[in-house]
Amino acid sequence: MKHYKIAVLEGDGIGPEIMEQALKVLKVVEARNDVEFEMIPAKFGACAYFETGKSLPPETLEICDNADTILKGTIGLGHEETLKIPEGERPERGALLPIRKRYNTYANFRPVSLPADLAHFSPLKKEVIGDGIEIMMIRELVGGLYFGDKERGTDSAGKRWVKESLSYDEEQIEKILRVGFETAMKRKKVLHNIHKSNVLLSSIVWNEILSELSPDYPEVEIKHVLVDAASTALCLNPGQFDVMVMENMFGDILSDQGGGILGSLGLMPSACIGDEKSYFEPSHGSAPDIAGQNIANPYAMVGSAAMMLDMIMGLGEESKNVWKAMQSVFAKGFTTPDLSMAAEKEKIISTDAFGDMIVEELKSNT
Repeated sequence: MKHYKIAVLEGDGIGPEIMEQALKVLKVVEARNDVEFEMIPAKFGACAYFETGKSLPPETLEICDNADTILKGTIGLGHEETLKIPEGERPERGALLPIRKRYNTYANFRPVSLPADLAHFSPLKKEVIGDGIEIMMIRELVGGLYFGDKERGTDSAGKRWVKESLSYDEEQIEKILRVGFETAMKRKKVLHNIHKSNVLLSSIVWNEILSELSPDYPEVEIKHVLVDAASTALCLNPGQFDVMVMENMFGDILSDQGGGILGSLGLMPSACIGDEKSYFEPSHGSAPDIAGQNIANPYAMVGSAAMMLDMIMGLGEESKNVWKAMQSVFAKGFTTPDLSMAAEKEKIISTDAFGDMIVEELKSNT
């Protein structure tokens, strides 16, 4: 029997509520497979700061270091509560970016998946969605503007200034591009390269390295798209995309737009993959305004656990079963209050009830 240690970081806001549903699903998977999951909870984010004075406490780092993988909930609080936390300890700066850097989780996978049965969630017209949307956005996660040098100051005239640098090296670019090529090879063998080479030197270097790697993947068709054009094309004709690869900030923005195409970031899980350690998290925020009300949809959190099953544990069929179970709940007309505006005829249920229905659907997929 294979044994996996999973660091469970519930996080802030709705994090604990949706994480509970993911753990329910993992228990079903564990019960019917030759696998054992050791779930180890740890504090992470604003909740950790208010309890320990650190948004990423040493105890949490030790748990994550010793775990095989990490399942992470949402982090962050509302504006007023965030102001109570020093800048360097605010969840994104004090916890999220450091954990990315520590484990070099350079490849972020964000599936934009909308089967035709769930098209009613999208704000796009049915004729635009067609038979459904299946895009894998691959974002470089540990370089670029977010991790470059940052300075601020005041000039001789008393005017404030700020300077931030966008930095990449050849190794970083090659690693993420190879992930893009290899993912394309497993799918439709089409890779959309998202860049801004008409303005940014970093994109020129990026494209040079892409051209150098392309002979290693002769079956993959490369399509170059400027990032601003890509944002338009995602709304007008999302079906043209399959695998999209891009640098950090482009990926941050376009993947959130992908959530908009789906109708909510609550429908977008993600995987953050490193050479030795990975973590899995929903792409959406912590929604502190609805925390504790049992109304948040757990789809993205459970979907992140499904990605973990596939990408880390080799349980690809069970991962597919989890996806099918989640989508079946929606297809039967059920949803949670936070997504209830997507359709008039849906039956509104709680977070817990939605998780229970996923479990029942999963149990029927044997």
